Amino acid sequence: MFFHSPFPVVFQSEGRGVKCISNEEEAFLSFSVYNLSSISPLLSLILLIVRSIDLMKTKTGLNRLEHHTDRYYGDDLIIRRGNTFMMWLDLSRPYCPNTDRLHLELKTGSLPTVAKGTHVIIPLVEELEDDRWEAKIVKRDGNRIKLSVNSQPTAMIGRYQLTVATHSPKGKATSTHDPGNDIRMLFNPWCEDDTVYMDDEDEKNEYVLNDVGRLYYGTENQIGARTWNYGQFDEGILDSCLYVLEKSVTPPSGWGDPVNVVRVISAMINSPDDCGVVEGNWSGKYVGGTSPTAWSGSVDILKKYHKDGGIPVRYGQCWVFSGVTTTVLRCLGIPSRSVSNFNSAHDTDVSLTTDVYFNENLESIDHLNTDSIWNFHVWNDCWMARPDLPPGHGGWQAVDSTPQETSQGTFRCGPASITAIRNGQVFLKHDSPFIFAEVNSDKIYWQRNLDGTFTQIHSEKNAVGHCISTKAVGSDERNDITHLYKHPEGTEEERIAVETASRYGSKPDTYSSPIAEDISIEVTMDGEGPRMGGDAELNIVMRNASSLPRTINLHSQVAVMYYTGVLKATVKKDEMPVELLANEGEPMSILYYTSVTFNQCYSLHAQVFLIHSPVLSPSPNSEDPGVDP
Repeated sequence: MFFHSPFPVVFQSEGRGVKCISNEEEAFLSFSVYNLSSISPLLSLILLIVRSIDLMKTKTGLNRLEHHTDRYYGDDLIIRRGNTFMMWLDLSRPYCPNTDRLHLELKTGSLPTVAKGTHVIIPLVEELEDDRWEAKIVKRDGNRIKLSVNSQPTAMIGRYQLTVATHSPKGKATSTHDPGNDIRMLFNPWCEDDTVYMDDEDEKNEYVLNDVGRLYYGTENQIGARTWNYGQFDEGILDSCLYVLEKSVTPPSGWGDPVNVVRVISAMINSPDDCGVVEGNWSGKYVGGTSPTAWSGSVDILKKYHKDGGIPVRYGQCWVFSGVTTTVLRCLGIPSRSVSNFNSAHDTDVSLTTDVYFNENLESIDHLNTDSIWNFHVWNDCWMARPDLPPGHGGWQAVDSTPQETSQGTFRCGPASITAIRNGQVFLKHDSPFIFAEVNSDKIYWQRNLDGTFTQIHSEKNAVGHCISTKAVGSDERNDITHLYKHPEGTEEERIAVETASRYGSKPDTYSSPIAEDISIEVTMDGEGPRMGGDAELNIVMRNASSLPRTINLHSQVAVMYYTGVLKATVKKDEMPVELLANEGEPMSILYYTSVTFNQCYSLHAQVFLIHSPVLSPSPNSEDPGVDP
């Protein structure tokens, strides 16, 4: 069939036919392929048209195996960002690299935008480079070409629609979207450039690929365990987890950052303010729903939520919220685990203490006694780098989906660096004060005075945060990880952490120990810094700016970490007393040897952490009776 027009013509498919449009502004043929049966043999020879796309997406195919997604149910293409994947294109004629052009387009979300990373244009290149979207022809077979496609390690996760655009001297064509070729993109703990990268294979097998776990409950003296079926690879679970993200109505442009995704999931697992997955119930009456103790896994909960169109599933308590959170995070590719804390505090006023109030007659003031200590509470740890925090705060992050207190107006909690929690650095986001109080707050008793003020009459320094537990890697044994959340109870480091945290709470004067602010510490290193297998010398200079001598305890810790800020290992740890004269600067050196062996030495940095005691005292020779606060 031939068309005659004084202007160049544009061909577009319309239903099962072809529509001819005269357009003086077009200099070539433009064709959108909606139905291949509508294309005439002549057009197929003129234009370069994609007849079919083979994503090599079966569970036993190369893509799914290399991306560690072969255990997910079904034959969809499920890939992890930062890795390459293969695909075949069947074209209407052989591809001519001298005259033809081709690119892929991926779109996610309701308003895909190139600038926001939700509309991805993947060019065809001669050689692939890391950290960018690109495609390369690796094989030709007649009209068929095989592409190797590289994805960015920072790509948004979620469901992408795929189309292919071609351009030849005679015109251009674009394939239609086929839902069967949608691509599901996940986080990638196997990719060193992904912020959820985890180097230990056994830990990846446990915290990403294990679909069964153990949740701990009871009391610290009688810890019970129950098996929980996470089921992140079961039929319909990946789509249910993506539905949870979509139901949050947060923009997909933020789904490339695991910190943001974890905050979204923490909010969406509970239901008070966003019709999330599980409705909590602590009343003991469960009419119209399922008792929290009856659940043994996450699969039925997530599938019901998806099937019912986002109606919260009744009912859950902390272990249910945690179990479902583990499922969703592992399903999306974020290493995670459920964690149980025994004697877990609930701080309601950001005081960083668990407070008990009495009146003048030592009778409980019930309306003030809103803080509580639970026999046990279950939340989650998730693994990621934290480029938004100072170096050394990557690794395990605490996240709590049980609706207890709001964070920025929404019932959610975390992710909070457990390194920050351990050291009382509650000024680091997100929600560190609340989690610190859960594991390391002091229980303080207050008595009301006649003038209405309160006086501290007693405190318990070891009342909360015992036997913090999670399932061990590779076994069903209980692993006590209390040491990750807090320094040993009663040590100087632990007391420093408590008092440091308290200064950022609503009662900063709770601990009245004098704290001098006139001691400064500077750490320097000569040369280019530490080299693997060699010695390195750190220079530490402490200065006393006061007119009085000081006696301090210096705690130094040398550690190595990945460039992402995730701590790898502690190399050296010291504690020493130091005498500083008035207006004196005292230099000292610490020599350490990097005796730890690493496989990826190119991705490691060294960092020094110093903790100096805030409790300072004058030198014994000083006549000053105390220290100015």
